[in-house]
Amino acid sequence: MSYEDGEACTCDVTEEMGLTQPTVTHHLRRLAEAGLVSAERRGTWTYYRVESAALADLAVVLSGESE
Repeated sequence: MSYEDGEACTCDVTEEMGLTQPTVTHHLRRLAEAGLVSAERRGTWTYYRVESAALADLAVVLSGESE
């Protein structure tokens, strides 16, 4: 799934993944707490955006190339 503005609504992710809304919300909240995604509440739904810099930093750590 790809969105022009780089955001996805909880409802979009739920439908795409075939998971329940509470499950998706739980995992996205954990990713937000870790700083890997940001969240913005709009009415009933929360929209998430990947934090590219944080994801790149994580990739460096996982690759073992960090100093």
